Amino acid sequence: MTFESLGLSPKVLNAVTTAGFDTPTEIQAKAIPSAMERQDVLGLAQTGSGKTAAFTLPMLTLLEKGRARARMPRSLILEPTRELAAQVHEAFETFGQQHKLTVALLIGGVSFDEQNAKIDRGADVLIATPGRLLDHVERGKLMLHGIEIFVVDEADRMLDMGFIPDIERICKILPITRQTLFFSATMPPEIKRLTSQFLHKPAQVQAAPPATTAETITQRLVRAPSDAKAKRQKLREVLNEAGEIKNAIVFANRKTTVGILEASLKRHGFNAAALHGDMDQHARLKTLDAFRSGEITYLIASDVAARGLDIPNVSHVFNYDVPIHADDYVHRIGRTGRAGREGNAVMLVVKSEMKALNAIEVLIRKPIEWQDGASDTSEQCDKDSEENSAKSRAGGSDTDKQPDRKRRSQAKSKRGKKAENDNAPSPQSDVGSVPDSAGFHAGNMPAFLARPVR
Repeated sequence: MTFESLGLSPKVLNAVTTAGFDTPTEIQAKAIPSAMERQDVLGLAQTGSGKTAAFTLPMLTLLEKGRARARMPRSLILEPTRELAAQVHEAFETFGQQHKLTVALLIGGVSFDEQNAKIDRGADVLIATPGRLLDHVERGKLMLHGIEIFVVDEADRMLDMGFIPDIERICKILPITRQTLFFSATMPPEIKRLTSQFLHKPAQVQAAPPATTAETITQRLVRAPSDAKAKRQKLREVLNEAGEIKNAIVFANRKTTVGILEASLKRHGFNAAALHGDMDQHARLKTLDAFRSGEITYLIASDVAARGLDIPNVSHVFNYDVPIHADDYVHRIGRTGRAGREGNAVMLVVKSEMKALNAIEVLIRKPIEWQDGASDTSEQCDKDSEENSAKSRAGGSDTDKQPDRKRRSQAKSKRGKKAENDNAPSPQSDVGSVPDSAGFHAGNMPAFLARPVR
């Protein structure tokens, strides 16, 4: 199948050819014809399968006729993160070169005045995160009853980030006659409820079974010790043994871990930088641009970067931690092996993460191979932990051992005090020796009873 057979306009086809795309991906080939017929679309596809073009290309064609009015956009695209919203904006700039459509981007970290000015001129396409969109609506600066096309992208990520109530609120403001395009990598029950509520007889398209990983990605597991310092050392060993790394993303579960890993890798000579949710928008975009241009080789990231990073040629993904949610594994490793390219994904596993690993293998419907051919991972993880503990004990200085001596001394002191307390008489045994007060009398009268009555 070719793009010419999908019903797109000549302007869009020229832009696609100029951008260097020859053949549509599976999700594009299935979703675009239904979107062009003004049908609602429910699209299921894994990360990196080309979902963005699956809705931007038909939108550009459908919006060629008509013009937006002030504060009344013609179409709305909701994204869970600023990065995703910015990348969709870039996609419209790439494919909409021959169009005169106005595209407005509403995300946090940017001045309201700049965004209001764009809205006041009239926006054909409005790309927004739910929170910032509702801020504009509540301020009376934006009216949504003129929306013709409504897109919800990365819906399952919206669920993870707690945006479902916002989406429900936005859907109730939009006109009933709109066209809705709904895309998600997975379909949990809450998302199914949402689609049944707000989509009308949608065309269901699926490029691959939900929560599957691309066949072009080589996945491996590496045993890691539980000790934090030893685990960081193991990560450095894995990075050094991985061969030629063009660029790589290292994922961790916590923002604090991201900062520690960044400092550790830099200290050992790795060209690394961090990306997490606490960074302001300018710093995040600057870091991403440096990574895309090759100035940074290793991007240390939390799950804020697990989806939507438009970096088409990431050679490796390393999971320093096993993701807490199995779905996040699919999204993380989806940063490599995109658009049919070969990719590599390596995950460090400690004993306490075996349950999470099993959940991932159940979700993706296949086991992940161990890099060293391990047969009994739990035993080996125990052995690694014991060896690292033994090394710490053997190589510790007197100051390292001093806290242990102190703890033993404190424990011995507590045991001695407990024995003394066991032999001490019970407080109740002395009750009988207290003299009887014989009730209230002149020498034993509370002050409040001794005051004269007024």
